[in-house]
Amino acid sequence: MQKRAELYRGKAKTVYSTDNPDLLVLEFRNDTSAGDGARIEQFDRKGMVNNKFNHFIMTKLQEAGIPTQMEALLSDNEALVKKLEMVPVECVVRNRAAGSLVKRLGVEEGIVLNPPLFDLFLKDDAKHDPMVNESYCETFGWVSKANLARMQELTFKANDVLSKLFDDAGLILVDFKLEFGLFNGEVVLGDEFSPDGARLWDKNTMDKMDKDRFRQSLGGLVEAYEEVAQRLGVKLD
Repeated sequence: MQKRAELYRGKAKTVYSTDNPDLLVLEFRNDTSAGDGARIEQFDRKGMVNNKFNHFIMTKLQEAGIPTQMEALLSDNEALVKKLEMVPVECVVRNRAAGSLVKRLGVEEGIVLNPPLFDLFLKDDAKHDPMVNESYCETFGWVSKANLARMQELTFKANDVLSKLFDDAGLILVDFKLEFGLFNGEVVLGDEFSPDGARLWDKNTMDKMDKDRFRQSLGGLVEAYEEVAQRLGVKLD
């Protein structure tokens, strides 16, 4: 597959066109950001770890019947994916209280949320990804009611699959975000699933094994990502 023009450069990934109009190359860089890109640093091996981690997770979700854009792992830092018409709304599931929820409501970090919370955020860094709801999505035409319902259904299904996967690896899936797009009119999971977009805590020590290590200047970011990957059985080398 021939990689062609750069189409989009995000905070940690670059998207390229290919000689097939339905396929893209997703390149994972070593960049790590916080504060909507206000703080950016590079960490050796991070792009490789997230690329292989994402391929592993997407494969597991596909096996569970969740359609994803993943086609193939191309190299240490690149994957071949379907070209989606992305929905500008992020779906977030919260199994425990952490991050912005704690700041917003003043609840104790780590309390179990039963049932899990489902949040929607407009994907717009300049506006700091404001929280929205179904009514906003319908009024502003970001996504149809039927497709949004499908996104919520797939998000909760992914939560069931991944919560068990991480639990078996001695980890708590605290929360995570997913992004979806349309491929031939079908809702398909896109973007990535990695410790950049999920909170993962060690079940015994409650140590944070995700991007909060960067946000909170805890150190050992890539080492934590690699440990999570190894516990899951992701082949990194």
